[in-house]
This record gives sequence, structure tokens and C-alpha cells, in this order.
Amino acid sequence: MSTKTYVSTSEDIRDSHAFHLVNADGVVLGRLATQVATILQGKHKPIYTPFLDTGDHVVVVNADKIVLTGNKLDQKKARHYTGYPGGLREVVYRRLVDQHPERAVMEAVRRMLPKSRLGRKMLKKLRVYSGPDHPHTAQNPQELKIGR
Repeated sequence: MSTKTYVSTSEDIRDSHAFHLVNADGVVLGRLATQVATILQGKHKPIYTPFLDTGDHVVVVNADKIVLTGNKLDQKKARHYTGYPGGLREVVYRRLVDQHPERAVMEAVRRMLPKSRLGRKMLKKLRVYSGPDHPHTAQNPQELKIGR
């Protein structure tokens, strides 16, 4: 007897995008990014399909209170290229986390998502805020505990 493998269709997942709230206070950046990337991709659901966006929306608050282990704050550098000759810019993570903590979280999660159109679509479902306040209370986000 052969059993068929279930494959989700876009009609099946149309209304299944929930909102999750993650408090990043005291959480290690890498651990936060892996769990958020898993939720954005939808790998926590039984209807996960690699070529469809089955993931949920994630709201991260208190991004200014993330933790980097070891000497990463002083040794790790964030790099981006401006597009001009000699335009490689480097910033030490201590300065990046102080000035733009949302960028540190966004970059960590972005690099853990697929490098494709689908990955860019998944990243649009991530909202990061440096403080405890967010404008998504109307969506009734479910609080999600991330291991510390």
C-alpha cells in the first residue's frame, strides 16, 4: 500500500500566518537569530514546504539588550559595501549595537534565511524594535520564549 506525501499549496497557507513576540533582553544574538529564522521559514509547522512561505510574523523587542559572547563586541566587525571603489565600510559590533541594535538583529536573521526571492519575502515578516514598545498590539502577538 502506498501513501501519498502531503504537500501544502498556497491556498492552504493563505490565512495561517500568526504573530509572535520575542523579548531579546539578555538573549545571545546567534540563538535569537536561529529561532527567529526557523519561525519565519515555517519549519516549526507540520505544513512546512520548502518552496512556499509557510512562516509566521515575528516582532522582536528590546533589541538593544542583546548579548554577544566572548570578545565579539570588540573583535567582530560588520561590513557593508557602498558600491563605490574603496567603499567597504567596517564597524565594530560594540558601536553597531550601541547605535543601531535593530540592524545587528536583522543582519543575523537575514543571513540564516534562504538567499532567494523567497528569503527576501520571509525577511519582510520580521519587525525589530530597540525598546520594549511596538505598534503591533492589534495583531495580538503570542509571546515566544527564546532559550537564554
